[in-house]
Amino acid sequence: RTAQRGRMICAPRIWPDLGGLRVLRTMQILTLVLCSCSEKASALPWKLPDNSSQEYQADRVFIHTESSQYSLPCSPIDMKVTDATYHWVQDRPDPKLISVTKEGHLLFQHFQAGNSGKYSCTISYKKRGVPVSQTFHYNILGYHVPGGLDTVLLFHSTLCEDKWTKKFLWNLQDKLRQLEIEQHCKVQLTATFCFPSLNNPSEFIIQVQLEVSLFGPQWDEPCNSQNVEKVTDCYRRTVQHNLRQVQLALTRFFKEHKSFHITGTDSPSINFTNEFVGFLKTKQCREGYGQTRELQRCLDCCIACPPGTFSPPRASQCSPCPVGTYSLVYGVAFCTPCKDRMTTRVPGASSITDCVKMERTQQVDSIIQRIPILILIILPAILALNFLFIPSSCYWFCQEYWVLSRDPAQSPRASKRTGSITRLEMVISFFRQRIWASPAAGPASNTSDMDTTASQAANEDPTDGASSPAMTSNLATVTNEKTPVLTQDRK
Repeated sequence: RTAQRGRMICAPRIWPDLGGLRVLRTMQILTLVLCSCSEKASALPWKLPDNSSQEYQADRVFIHTESSQYSLPCSPIDMKVTDATYHWVQDRPDPKLISVTKEGHLLFQHFQAGNSGKYSCTISYKKRGVPVSQTFHYNILGYHVPGGLDTVLLFHSTLCEDKWTKKFLWNLQDKLRQLEIEQHCKVQLTATFCFPSLNNPSEFIIQVQLEVSLFGPQWDEPCNSQNVEKVTDCYRRTVQHNLRQVQLALTRFFKEHKSFHITGTDSPSINFTNEFVGFLKTKQCREGYGQTRELQRCLDCCIACPPGTFSPPRASQCSPCPVGTYSLVYGVAFCTPCKDRMTTRVPGASSITDCVKMERTQQVDSIIQRIPILILIILPAILALNFLFIPSSCYWFCQEYWVLSRDPAQSPRASKRTGSITRLEMVISFFRQRIWASPAAGPASNTSDMDTTASQAANEDPTDGASSPAMTSNLATVTNEKTPVLTQDRK
């Protein structure tokens, strides 16, 4: 009984009512049999495991750009556990340093587009003495409410030299720093142009373009809520309010700073006098951001472009990286080109491993590797054709020449093209007289007679049947007369 009682501990304490005592006894017997067959109690299905590990896929988390401070808890729900440990990891090629609070919250200060990515947090603790771990996965995306200010300034000056213009711009930016702190904005110089003045040729006009960002230090002080809906609405109101305040502050600033005096060691002071201030409100996305409509609460907000895409300045959409380029992180303005004459097979590459050798290069390499084999196959055939063609050509030429020198009437082509062959015979005889004849062959009158005969024959119509036999006879006579002379000269 003791052994049986000890084994009965394996059975469940509460038995369901299945309709009768027989069924209950039958289930008890089966349970005892199972416990008897098993040497260890851990084989039972209702035994808790030594370590319970679970994973959860959390929703997307949107964090506004340049947020002063944003903390993300490890668990999306409030878990009251003691002696818990937290471990955050970042899924990216070059993980950055992660800041975690004592409560296990992931802390972001001045959030940037590059901080976007996939994060995982594992919370480990003990529940009734059993180690338990839970992992939560987050997809963090940066975004910003569109809104900015472009400013155009015109200054008059007597000089248009780079060194003086640089000193003036440095002085201008230095005085604008106090305005940036007061208005929680950022003023960035984007372009500078210098051209002669139309009204006064001795003066120059300096055009300065400034880009004002409303997301400066502590810009989101009025918005401290962690609720996405509430904080997004607060960001909208803050951007609109700051936009008006910054425009008024810049107008007041350039009224107070009408002229900038720049001094130097090699020349007297130079004045840069402001003549015009223009503002243009913009609702474009920052570089690296695009309106992807992923944030349902703010459809016109700009979301950081994911890896494989880019967004240049003044663009409002994320575009796939062209073929031959790739992007690894979120929020890039331009994609990185592949190196070593490599390319990508399709647009939108998000890893350097997507860069492969160009297909043309591969084809050229394969062709170059096959060239020796092709040469070994084609060269013998070409040589064999040459050995067959050259002797046959020489034989044909010699046979034709021998027939023409003996009797032109016996030529295979004489019956069809008598006129053409007769003319060919005269040309051959003419060149033979010119090249092979020597002074000892005879008087010059023979050569002149040959020239006269050749010219007369050339002027005659080769199609005239009456003149062709006579011409052939004359050429044969001349050839027979000159042949012994050529033989004697050669000897």
